[in-house]
Amino acid sequence: MAAVVLVHGLYHRPEHFAVVAEGLRTDGTAVAVPELHRGSLAADTAAVQAVIDALPEPPVVLGHSYGGSVITGVRGAAHLVYLAAFALDAGESAASLGGASQQLKDAIVAEPDGSTTLNPGLAIDTLYGDCPEPLAARAVDLLRTQAPGCGRGVPHHHGWKTTPSTYVICAQDRAIDPSLQRTMAARCIDVREWQTGHSPFVGRPDLIVELLRELVPTRIAPPRRNREVTTTR
Repeated sequence: MAAVVLVHGLYHRPEHFAVVAEGLRTDGTAVAVPELHRGSLAADTAAVQAVIDALPEPPVVLGHSYGGSVITGVRGAAHLVYLAAFALDAGESAASLGGASQQLKDAIVAEPDGSTTLNPGLAIDTLYGDCPEPLAARAVDLLRTQAPGCGRGVPHHHGWKTTPSTYVICAQDRAIDPSLQRTMAARCIDVREWQTGHSPFVGRPDLIVELLRELVPTRIAPPRRNREVTTTR
C-alpha cells in the first residue's frame, strides 16, 4: 500500500492536516501524521523516523515549515516534499537562515516558564491570512504552546541530497519569506510555486492532495532536474 507521512510545523498539531489526510485515505493511501513537540529537532526527527521504519514500503514524506528541518534528517523516504519548509544544508538551522519573518516574530509571546505561544489575532493573519475565516479560526484554536527547547538543533543527515525531492514555494507567505523559500527550493530536483499563504493545508488542501497523489510510490516518475517552475492558482 502506498503511504504518506505528514509532518507539521511548530505550534501546530496533526489535526491541522486532517482534511489532507482524509482526502488521501479515500484513495486507499495509508497516512501517518506523527506528533512532534518532543523537545528538540533530534527528538522530533527520531519520532518521524520511527514511523517511517514501521511502514512496509518507503513513503512520501511531507514537511511543512519547521517540519522541513525534521524531514531533512530522516532516511528511507521514497520522496521528500518541502511545503514552505526548511530544506537545510550542513551546519544550517532554521534560525541561522533567518527563520521566521518579523511578522511571525511579533506574534510570538514568551511565557514566564520559557515556553512560547502565538498571539491569536496576529497568528491568524500571519499563518492563515488567505484562508476562509471559519477555517482560519479553527486552525488558530488548534495551535499549541511550544515548550522550551522545541525545534532547536541542526540536522546531521541531509536527505534531499540523495532522495528525490519537491519544494513547494508559497508565494504569498507571511511567515517565511518566499525569497528564502526560493533559495532552499534550488536544492530540490522539482519546484512548484503556489499563490497561497503559509498554510495551504487549511485554505487549499486540494492542492496538497493532488500533489501527493502524483508522488506516491506507485505513480512516481523518474526525477528530472531543472524542471520549469509551475504556478497553481
